[in-house]
Amino acid sequence: MMMKMYRYEMIVYRSDEDNAYIAEVPELPGCMADGATYEEAIKKARVVISEWIETARQLNREIPEPKGKPAYA
Repeated sequence: MMMKMYRYEMIVYRSDEDNAYIAEVPELPGCMADGATYEEAIKKARVVISEWIETARQLNREIPEPKGKPAYA
């Protein structure tokens, strides 16, 4: 099963206290993940975003639209 890709902003930082990278999704309250590497934190955050949205749907809660802006190279 393929996971849908959402375009929510992620803030990723290194936590020396946790010895991990933390990925927070500010637009989805409480939505965050951690990983041993930057890439792992992002990968896990994508899963958590999908789970957050699925739970919000089940509870009939509002799901914020992503505010991210497209990036051009």
